[in-house]
Amino acid sequence: MTTATSLLALSPQAERTFSAPAASRHALPATPATVRWGAIDPTAEPVLEVASGDAVALEAVSHHAGDAPELMMDAGLDAIWAAIPEGERGPGVHVLTGPVAVAGARPGGAVAVRIGSMAPRVPYGSNCAANWGLLYDTYGKERVTVYELDHSDGTPATEFPTVARPLFGYDFTSRALYDVPGWRTPASARIEEPFSRPVRVPVRPHFGLMGVQPGGGEVLSSIPPGVFGGNVDNWRFGPGATVFYPVFQEGAGVYWGDPHFAQGDGEVCGTAIEASANATVRLAAVEDLQLRAPMLETDTHWYTHGFGADLDAAARMAVEEMIALLRWRVGLSADDAYSLCSVAMDMGVTQVVDGTLGAHCGIRRDIFL
Repeated sequence: MTTATSLLALSPQAERTFSAPAASRHALPATPATVRWGAIDPTAEPVLEVASGDAVALEAVSHHAGDAPELMMDAGLDAIWAAIPEGERGPGVHVLTGPVAVAGARPGGAVAVRIGSMAPRVPYGSNCAANWGLLYDTYGKERVTVYELDHSDGTPATEFPTVARPLFGYDFTSRALYDVPGWRTPASARIEEPFSRPVRVPVRPHFGLMGVQPGGGEVLSSIPPGVFGGNVDNWRFGPGATVFYPVFQEGAGVYWGDPHFAQGDGEVCGTAIEASANATVRLAAVEDLQLRAPMLETDTHWYTHGFGADLDAAARMAVEEMIALLRWRVGLSADDAYSLCSVAMDMGVTQVVDGTLGAHCGIRRDIFL
């Protein structure tokens, strides 16, 4: 069987860096001093500076923790909610941890983020069929479903089990719309209903939001997906994955947020299973990439991403990025790369619920001899 180490690497420089032990390990807890709610500020000072190849143990917080606060919030999250009052939560919805500066990451180069492990902060998460969901005009309401990780297989509580199960759902009626980031819905304000029948949801822990500080001085308020990363919502951004980003500012300014227990391609009703999580990552500055947008490397595949106002634009960009990847990394002609994209590449819809829609293209790494 072909092993990952024998496969063509997207960045040999990153592989060399990550194959060596980390020289330093840093802790990055989510606190009022290390998080920002709802925006990426290109001018924000780093909350941590690391060397290329260093490891970071970080905490990432879900902005949906208030969907069942007695289950999804702890003292640390309470402290963040108290320090950032409702009127200051924004202009977007996500809570970001960072930014982290990586020594040697420079504009024109790239930064690699390898996700080593993820662990649940609490064993509960929520899914919101929201006003921004694909079929809100059909359902005409918003509904929250709370899920619990199923540790009955003997998996320790500090690790992710293989499945999650729905606990209950409730119609969101506390406001006319779910339009306040971090809104708390206590048990007294919920009419809880059981799920229609027992199901087992495959657990796919990942970051829905990750990226680097963009160029320019404009604060990105909604944190849409883009060439800098952002709210890409690719469920493959989880343990074992390496995500590469172009660098726009000295040090890159890497950030994390929007942890998910599980999500399908599309994220159609509005969210994934939103939940807080801890992770260990390694960061590397790399210069052997021709990178224009986020790229993902897993043990088996390369993925490119596209974004646009509609799916046509997103799909076109994702394919163009894959063709560019195959030309410079594998050495294919433009004609051969285009053909291979049609016969060996799989295209998917990453998400349809952000203002900017997303598509991704994946190709197996073991087809290249």
